[in-house]
Amino acid sequence: MGFLKLGLITAIVIVLLSVPTTKLLSKTANPVIAAAGDIACAPQKTASQKICQMQATADLLGKVKPVAVLPLGDNQYEKGSLEDYQKYYAPTWGKFKSITHPVVGNHEYYTPKAKGYFQYFGKSAGDPTQGYYSFDLGAWHLIALNGNCEQIGGCGVGSPQERWLKADLAKHKNKCSLAYWHQPRFSSGVHGNNESYTAFWQDLYKAGVEIVLNGHDHTYERFALQSPEGVANNKGVRQFVVGSGGRNHYAFKTIRANSQVRNNDTYGVLFLTLAPTSYQWEFMPVAGQTFTDSGTNSCF
Repeated sequence: MGFLKLGLITAIVIVLLSVPTTKLLSKTANPVIAAAGDIACAPQKTASQKICQMQATADLLGKVKPVAVLPLGDNQYEKGSLEDYQKYYAPTWGKFKSITHPVVGNHEYYTPKAKGYFQYFGKSAGDPTQGYYSFDLGAWHLIALNGNCEQIGGCGVGSPQERWLKADLAKHKNKCSLAYWHQPRFSSGVHGNNESYTAFWQDLYKAGVEIVLNGHDHTYERFALQSPEGVANNKGVRQFVVGSGGRNHYAFKTIRANSQVRNNDTYGVLFLTLAPTSYQWEFMPVAGQTFTDSGTNSCF
């Protein structure tokens, strides 16, 4: 074999090795979105490298370059103050603020009325008295909800937010849709299952929504398609808990029905490719960690 051919083959091998080793995030006309919660915190003098990894997860956003970023609440610890958002969130995940569609977590409300959160994100966070809104992205409809029920008049049937959700679903008949808020209905983590969000799930399930995204438990967990009562159903909703944005990790407690994949020692981001009639997911770990999860599903 001549040196020219050998050199060409070597160059090709080097280029191939430099390509990110993702399973699903190939070049596509379909929008790719990124989601994770429980993200930024003030570095502590005694802290190990195991906490406050918001820069490492933000690096994944820069690598993949999604068209939208969905912070899933508790985006800035401990109280979500504007000062802390500006110090710790802004230099990391805040670099993607122009494409960010956030939801508010319980820690943000440790500052009265989540004032720091709403000041930092501005109009993209919705009405400060509500914290819920919706928008279209590609062929999909996305619904951002506020899981801090006591702050906004409840989350149950007939509450202002639940009535808004039902009307929004009736208005938007997209084949594919996704909802997200901070606290999960189902979780094997320390917070466990929470029936406060059953009404949300009933409305979403009835409307044929494909995906629910949450944080709150600092883990990654993927559930099988299921009903609002937690019964496996191949026409159900798939929930992801993605509390892996950088703060720290929580233990798993009671493993819940339909929990398919779990991890509580890896920081990372969930990337979703939103095709007109289907979706692909891939959990990507930060540099130096190896856990991942990926798959595909059709919209109903």
